[in-house]
Amino acid sequence: MPSTIEQVHREFKDRGLRVVAIDIQESRETVAAWVARQGVSFTVLLDPDGRVTKQYGVTATPTVFVVGPDGRLLGKALGTKEWTSPAGRALLQTLVQ
Repeated sequence: MPSTIEQVHREFKDRGLRVVAIDIQESRETVAAWVARQGVSFTVLLDPDGRVTKQYGVTATPTVFVVGPDGRLLGKALGTKEWTSPAGRALLQTLVQ
């Protein structure tokens, strides 16, 4: 997941795509070490008590929420997806236009 999402972030960030990851119930130190090890350049937020995860109804990881520029939820994907496949890239391209 990290390398795919990182690749998507780098490819589409200049076209307006923003990737924000939310880590569930791990310490700041653990997350910081993971971010450094993975070379992650997108934003990673912490949900130390799982409150955000519960509020958003996350039942699988990863869960991807696609939010439009107006803040409206456009879609939700559960589990690993092939975001860098031709179909995945076409979807992302459509969303950032």
